[in-house]
Amino acid sequence: MTTPGPATVGDTVPVVPLSPLPRGLVILLGAAAAVVVVGGMKATAWLIGPVFLALVIVIAVSPLQAWARRHGWPGWLSTLTLVVAVYAVILALVLVVVISVAQLATLLPTYADQAEALLRGVTAQLQKLGVDPAHARATAGSADLNRLAGIVGSLLSSVSGVLTSVVFLLALLLFLSVETSGMPARLAAIARDRAPVAAALVDFARGTRSYFVVSTVFGLIVAVLDTVALALLGVPLPVLWGLLAFITNYIPNVGFVIGVIPPALLALLSGGWQLMVWVIVVYCVLNFVVQSLIQPRFVGDSVGLSTTMTFVALVFWAWVLGGLGALLAIPMTLLVKAVLVDTDPQAAWVDALVRAPRRAQATEPPTPAGDEEPAPVAPAAPPLAGAEATER
Repeated sequence: MTTPGPATVGDTVPVVPLSPLPRGLVILLGAAAAVVVVGGMKATAWLIGPVFLALVIVIAVSPLQAWARRHGWPGWLSTLTLVVAVYAVILALVLVVVISVAQLATLLPTYADQAEALLRGVTAQLQKLGVDPAHARATAGSADLNRLAGIVGSLLSSVSGVLTSVVFLLALLLFLSVETSGMPARLAAIARDRAPVAAALVDFARGTRSYFVVSTVFGLIVAVLDTVALALLGVPLPVLWGLLAFITNYIPNVGFVIGVIPPALLALLSGGWQLMVWVIVVYCVLNFVVQSLIQPRFVGDSVGLSTTMTFVALVFWAWVLGGLGALLAIPMTLLVKAVLVDTDPQAAWVDALVRAPRRAQATEPPTPAGDEEPAPVAPAAPPLAGAEATER
């Protein structure tokens, strides 16, 4: 048994690579950096939310500009068409919301007597259940309609602040719409130096556009059905509640619950508990089936996120950015995935965890165990060769 002697001048000395950081330390540093980034985003939510909303709106309607350019429209005309289309949609939504909130603020005081009778009934029922009368009156008084009317009035009085935010959003939309025409050249420049980054950004835009198309189509269907159903049931302000159902459709998983509460309460005041039950039943049949059963499958196929991931993203972004974060949960998640996962080949395992299962792969017949090659392929060539030899 020989032992290796000392290395001479001509021997090749193996180079020992430097040991990387311990995995535990890498995880801790990454978690600390994530906490700092999330804290900064939460502190600047007033800026990040509107900027990202303007970005996704421009991404969603940018095919209109591309269509105009393909049909020979001048660049300035295609950009102007994009800006006018975006502005028209935003201003129409703001106008409908302002008018509907004003109508709601005027309508609520007319149900003061019904609200008082309802509160007296609730107090009596609580007393029958053994609740102390003082506590029963305090519990029932916490749902005072006058407080709700005051909240709506303060919301209406703060329209000037909302309009200021809308002006800021419109300015962002104008600037981003003007710069949209130069995005292909910028992506081409990025692709020459960082091809995975350009591909990830293109996938983010495509996924965001697909998500908004699917959510808008299903939201319009649900909004029209809810508006017609509420109008037939006699619930006041059906257009407002239909618009609320359309907006909450962009909130995954729980948008249906948020959209049903206001019309159900108004139905309770205007028509009693029977009408409220009918409203809840109609929403469960329409909204729950469409939003919770059918739409998530299409959303998962279009954006590549599982249902569990969409729910976790909803809770996280609502905590970071507030109500606007709930509306933008899916696009924000797609952007984070594009920047941190899709640009790094070593992070492919993360994509496998958050991606929705593909139905095409699930429907394929399984390969028999022990077969290394597909059965139809291996024997196909010899019979064909033998047949040709026979004919010759």
